[in-house]
Amino acid sequence: MVTLKDRFLGCIAGSWIGSAMGAAVEGWTREKIAGTYGVLDRLVSYKHYTDVTDWQRPPGTTEDGIERQKLIATAIIEKRDRIRAEDLVAVWLRDLDPAKMVFKQERFDRTLLELARAGVPPSDLGRLCPFHDIISVARASHPLGLMNAGAPGAAADDSVEVGRLYVAETSSALRWAALYNAAIAEACRPGATVGSVLAVARSFAGYRAKSVGPYADHSGIAAEIDRALEIAVRHTDPAAMRDEFYRYYHGGDYVTYGHSQAGEIVSKGLAVFVLAGGDPARAVVAAVNFGRDTDCLAAVAGGLAGALAGASAIPPEWIAQVDEATRADQYTNSRRGIEETAEGLYAAFRARLCRLGEYVRTMTGSETATEEG
Repeated sequence: MVTLKDRFLGCIAGSWIGSAMGAAVEGWTREKIAGTYGVLDRLVSYKHYTDVTDWQRPPGTTEDGIERQKLIATAIIEKRDRIRAEDLVAVWLRDLDPAKMVFKQERFDRTLLELARAGVPPSDLGRLCPFHDIISVARASHPLGLMNAGAPGAAADDSVEVGRLYVAETSSALRWAALYNAAIAEACRPGATVGSVLAVARSFAGYRAKSVGPYADHSGIAAEIDRALEIAVRHTDPAAMRDEFYRYYHGGDYVTYGHSQAGEIVSKGLAVFVLAGGDPARAVVAAVNFGRDTDCLAAVAGGLAGALAGASAIPPEWIAQVDEATRADQYTNSRRGIEETAEGLYAAFRARLCRLGEYVRTMTGSETATEEG
C-alpha cells in the first residue's frame, strides 16, 4: 500500500524531475529532440533565458514553474493550513529578489512582484497579467492539491483563490488548474486508481468557483479532455500518441507562450498519465519527448502520476540529482530539497486534520450534550 506521505513525496518529486528533465528541450520540436538524444530519459545540463543570462544549469536544475510551486509550498508550510492569495503575496514580498528572479522566473513573475510591492491588492494582480490562458497556475500549484488530499472540491476552490494572482478569475486557465488539482487530491485518496483520478478530473470540467462570481462559457473544456483521453486509450506507444496530438496542437512559434496554453498542456498531461498507467517515471520520459512545452507537460504528468504511485516508483538517482542541483542553486527562492518540501507539506496537512478533528469532537460533544439535556 502506498502511504499518504509517500504520495506527497511522489507528487513533488515527479513535478520537479519532470521540470528539470523537460527544461533542457523546452520549445524544441519532436524531430530535434530525437535527433539530439534519441529518447531523452536522463537529467542533462542546459541553458535557459539566454536573452538575459548565459548560465549553464547543472543536471537536475528546475525552472520557473517550480519556483512558483516553491513559493506556494512555503506559504502552506509556514501557515500549516490552506492558504489564500494574500498569504502567498506575503511570501513573495519577503522571499523574492528581482535580481535573482532574472535567472529563474519569467518577466511576468517579476512584473507581478513589482505590482504587489506597489500596493496592488492580491485580488487585482491576475487581472493585470496579459497572458490569461497559459499553464502557469496548473503546472505550479501541486501543493494546493496535496493540502486538500481526498477533497477535490476544496482543491479546486484553492486553485482559483490562489491562481487569480497570476490570471484573471474569468480565465479558462483557472478552470484547468481547478480540475488538475482536484485530480491530485483524488490521487492522494486511499484506493484511488487511474480511472478514479480521470473521472474526478472530467467531473470538474464544468467547475465554477462561487468565490469569484460567474465565468465566461468554457464548455469546450470537457470536449478537449474527452478528445485527449480517447487518443490515449488507442495508443501504447508514446511517439505514436504524440504524433496524433500534433494534429490538434501545433504552430504558435511566433506567439508569446504559444506552446503553453493550459488546455493543451493539461489535456495532454492527462493522456500521458493514462498511457503511462499512472507510472511517474514513464510519464516523465513520455512527456519530455513530446516536444513543445516539455517541462510544463512533464511537471503536469509526472506530478499527477507521482501522487498516485508514490515516490517509490521514481528512480532514486533522479531525486538525488535534483536535490544536488537544488542545494547548489544560488538563484532559487528556496533550497529545500524534494523530501524536505514534501515532509513540510505533509506536516501542514496533518496539522490541519488535527484541527478539524478537534473541531468535530468539540461540536459533536456540544450537540450530544444539548440533545441529552
